[in-house]
Amino acid sequence: MSSGVCHRVLRAAGSRPAASCCRLRALQSSQPGRGLSASGGGGTMNVFNRDMKKRQKNWAASLQDGGQFDYLRDEVGSRVADRVYDIARTFPLALDMGGGKSHIAEHLSKDIVERLFLTDVSEKTLKQTRQSEIPTQHVLVDEEFLPFKENTFDLVVSSLSLHWINDLPGALKQIHQVLKPDGVFIGAMVGGETLYELRCSLQLAETEREGGFSPHVSPYTAVTDLGNLLGRAGFSMLTVDIDDVQVHYPGIMEVMTDLQGMGESNCAWNRRSLLHRDAILAAAAIYKEMYGNEDGSIPATFEILYMIGWKPHESQAKPAKRGSAKVSFGDLSKISQPTNTDNS
Repeated sequence: MSSGVCHRVLRAAGSRPAASCCRLRALQSSQPGRGLSASGGGGTMNVFNRDMKKRQKNWAASLQDGGQFDYLRDEVGSRVADRVYDIARTFPLALDMGGGKSHIAEHLSKDIVERLFLTDVSEKTLKQTRQSEIPTQHVLVDEEFLPFKENTFDLVVSSLSLHWINDLPGALKQIHQVLKPDGVFIGAMVGGETLYELRCSLQLAETEREGGFSPHVSPYTAVTDLGNLLGRAGFSMLTVDIDDVQVHYPGIMEVMTDLQGMGESNCAWNRRSLLHRDAILAAAAIYKEMYGNEDGSIPATFEILYMIGWKPHESQAKPAKRGSAKVSFGDLSKISQPTNTDNS
């Protein structure tokens, strides 16, 4: 049985060692279908095989016990929904981009979102959408190519979908385009330090057993880049924050089994499909030695990046003009000085 049912423990992780030694770089390839593709005027790195990702998600959705692998999406979806509730308004029309089984909408009420378009690249996943009190229309859509008109939605949400998009700047621009002025985008995606334990263990094991390593974990976006990407897409009043979620498993095989059941297996063009048995055994030992808990379980860390951005509108608060301040910073020191009082 998968660790997703009996052995998983979700919790917010504390500080962790940097995983700079284990960062993966997307390698450009000259083979057909890979490398640079013309998109949005400039070259866009084609890192992921989108057709393979669609097949992976369809396969995961066809599992009879597939619901046991939804724990991470359910948790992150609820946290995205919490951020929607933090905005004190009603959204007449919303878009859930890459919504899967409706992991966000099931936590929302029709008092907050009156109508919803839920999209996904996987047809089988859309057929398993959970019931919600919000009137919902399902649309089979590749997140890289939104088919909606400009200024359509009051709210766009996305949870654990954007990290598989090749042209993330282009996708954010499309989201900005389909939003109405003063509309808001609230999203969550996997960040650059995700699964650093698994990444390091596999790299060290393959280096030891085979004299080199190949990427088995997909490259992800760094949090330091996210604010800049949102700004370039045209969003204002940006908010970016991070949650580290740790899931505890009996061993490395349970980690990889659950990733496959989530539809989150690597789909990068430069992935290596075969992992030798000796390397897996070595990686399992390294994982337990370097990161294992006292009870024998191992942690897998998911770095979740949350983002909020608004489409500009004249009603939004604007920063004051340069030089318009009426108080000097030098006067701030006088605030802490005692005030003389006249006792006479």
